[in-house]
Amino acid sequence: MLLLALGICIIVSGLMTPLVKKLAIKIGAVDSPDDRKVHTKLMPRLGGLAIFLSFLIGILIFLPQTIGAYPIFIGAIIIVTIGILDDLFALSAKVKFSGQLLAAVVTVIGGVRIDFITLPFTDRIELGYLAIPLTILWIVGITNAINLIDGLDGLAAGVASIALLTISGIAISMGNPLIALLGIIMLGSTLGFLIYNFYPAKLFMGDTGSLFLGYMISVLAVMGLSKNATIFSLIVPIIILGVPILDTVFAIVRRIINKKPLSSPDKLHLHHCLIRLGFSHRQTVMMIYLISGLFSAAAIIFTRATMWGSTLIIITLLVIVELIVEVTGLINENYRPILRLMDGRKK
Repeated sequence: MLLLALGICIIVSGLMTPLVKKLAIKIGAVDSPDDRKVHTKLMPRLGGLAIFLSFLIGILIFLPQTIGAYPIFIGAIIIVTIGILDDLFALSAKVKFSGQLLAAVVTVIGGVRIDFITLPFTDRIELGYLAIPLTILWIVGITNAINLIDGLDGLAAGVASIALLTISGIAISMGNPLIALLGIIMLGSTLGFLIYNFYPAKLFMGDTGSLFLGYMISVLAVMGLSKNATIFSLIVPIIILGVPILDTVFAIVRRIINKKPLSSPDKLHLHHCLIRLGFSHRQTVMMIYLISGLFSAAAIIFTRATMWGSTLIIITLLVIVELIVEVTGLINENYRPILRLMDGRKK
């Protein structure tokens, strides 16, 4: 069933994407190059609509009984609508955020919530009323995190695919076939689009795609991974989504340090920093895929490790994150405490 769903959704998405490209050009949903962007020519940017349509067809074929039963579909429609409008008319940050917030609230009211947190060396912490704001924050945060890394050909689609594969695999191991099937349907829909989006891209997913992917990944992570008391609830999805979360957190830190609005764009995201170090477009994307794969592998090991093993994994990942930040200059080029310490010892 899972392999069949994956194959059909790849084919459907692959067939839909060229049609969506023609539609995007016809209605003017195109992305113009500027100083902050890497591409140098006009590009159609409604590609995420192909992912969404393939997802809906996958649901109708493999999970028809779930239509109307899950609030995530209503939230997804809201998110995709906001994305399409932004790809067409370039909505303001406030309007986009309001749409994301509405989608998250609808989803949470429908029963998708982070009810508890389990941490190393502590008992399970029931969140009570805090479950509502925390889940809304999680959905909006991850939605924006995927949106922010959509800066190179194939980057957001590839990172999302790695996350979806990992979430689906862990869901299978945890005995949650529904989340696994939803994740596989999303994975197939994304891979079919990635055929046209990998460097050199024929079209972009736009906010239609990046917001939809971020929303669905955030919701699947809550429904599939945070409900199991035997793993450290939110820690596992945070590890899986380490790259977009890392990029978003340090983008916020940068803007606070530089006293700029949180919504102000810059050219200092992880992919920008790697290109500045001399890596090519394709090399940068593959390197971020590799880092995403490393985080996903760590998440899988984490779910099966002992308490001390899990703690060691977290410490190792934190050190890796710190080194990535220092080497790439993700905060700024002068922030290099560990590298300076290592240089000092060599001397």
